[in-house]
Amino acid sequence: MRTVIAGGHGKIALRLETLLSTRGDEVAGLIRRPEQAADLRERGAEPIVCDLERASVDEVAGHLRGADAVVFAAGAGPGSGVDRKRTVDHAAAVLFADAAERAGVRRYVIVSSMGADSEPPPGTDPVFAEYLRAKRAADEDIKARPGLDWTVLRPGALTDDAGTGFVALAEHTGRGSVPRDDVAAVLAALLAEPGTAGRTLELIGGPVPVIEAVKAAAA
Repeated sequence: MRTVIAGGHGKIALRLETLLSTRGDEVAGLIRRPEQAADLRERGAEPIVCDLERASVDEVAGHLRGADAVVFAAGAGPGSGVDRKRTVDHAAAVLFADAAERAGVRRYVIVSSMGADSEPPPGTDPVFAEYLRAKRAADEDIKARPGLDWTVLRPGALTDDAGTGFVALAEHTGRGSVPRDDVAAVLAALLAEPGTAGRTLELIGGPVPVIEAVKAAAA
């Protein structure tokens, strides 16, 4: 399998690249800066310099041709303002989907966020509220595309704790946290399980081994 990851230098993406290359898959990551390339190569991934805030659909589609699946794991990141939540977390996800369809790649997995399924409650930090709105808009756009076999993954609060290999993965899990290691492991398992297409899944730490959790979600 060849997978192309948007946000290829992100904390989750770097972990996912390691997992995919280790199991023998071919993996590439889109990065904004050439100096990030070495980090991807160390993890067995092909670096592709491409800024999704500036690239055209045709340019991105060219990078996706020949892929079996794509993962949107890009994000504006901490410290970014409202505008970049819109241009990265929403618009870049839509552009990536447009490019996937143009390139003939059906499998599309997007890393969303818990809480993106409804309007943020009053009192939410304005920038975080816009992040959740951008994620929801991106999810809704992806889910409306019959040309994609999509899966929306909504992790809880992300941590850099060591992964446990055990999670809770369901349409609704309740609030909780999850290590980025385990998010990457779930993404790798989702890519290998086409039965999870058309599902929106929340993810937190839990009692079920990752592979079993993904198989149950597919069922």
